Amino acid sequence: MSRRSIEPGTHLYPVPAVMVSCAVDAGVPNIITIAWTGVVSSQPPAVGVGVRPSRHSYDLIRESGEFVVNLPDDHLLAELDYCGVVSGREVDKFEATGLTAAAPEVLQSAPLIKECPMSLECKVIKRVSLESHDYFIGRVVRTHVARQWARDDQAPVPIPEEMISYARGTYYSLGRPMAEQGFSVKEEHFSGDGG
Repeated sequence: MSRRSIEPGTHLYPVPAVMVSCAVDAGVPNIITIAWTGVVSSQPPAVGVGVRPSRHSYDLIRESGEFVVNLPDDHLLAELDYCGVVSGREVDKFEATGLTAAAPEVLQSAPLIKECPMSLECKVIKRVSLESHDYFIGRVVRTHVARQWARDDQAPVPIPEEMISYARGTYYSLGRPMAEQGFSVKEEHFSGDGG
C-alpha cells in the first residue's frame, strides 16, 4: 500500500454525532451538537465532550458541572444539524425544534431530550483545557435507553443502524455489522502467540 504524509489533523472518522443538553439552575436549557465526543473510561463509566469556550453551552456545562449526551436517530437529523449551527444565546432550541426537555433522574438541571433513543446523564469530573476546545469528562450516572435500542440483557444495542455519525462536514448512517470481537482467534485467521 502506497502512502503519503499530510499535515496533522483530526482525521479520526467517523465519530458519533450527539446532542448535548445542558442548563444552569432554572435557566433556559440548551442543546449543542457535538462530534468531538467519546468513551474515556469504563470504570467509572465516563465520556468526554469537546466544547469551544466561545459556545453558549460551554458556560452552562462549566457552571452546572453536568451535561446529558443524547444519541439521536436518523429521524432527528434536521434537529441535530440545527442545534449545531444556531446559537442558544439567540434561540431557545427546544422551542424552535419542538424537542421535549425531560427531567433527569440524577442531575439537578441538565434535561434529557425525550425524543432521543438514548441519553447519558453525566456529572463533570474533570475539565482539560486545550487550545481550541476544553474537554469535559463526565461520569455517567444514569443511562436511559428506548426499547427499540435495548437488548434482553438490558444493554443498549451496540450500533443501531438509525444512529448518526459525522465525518468532515457530512452526516452518515452507520452500516452493517461485520464480525463479533474475537472472531479472528475463533476462526484461526493468524498463527503465533500475538501479543
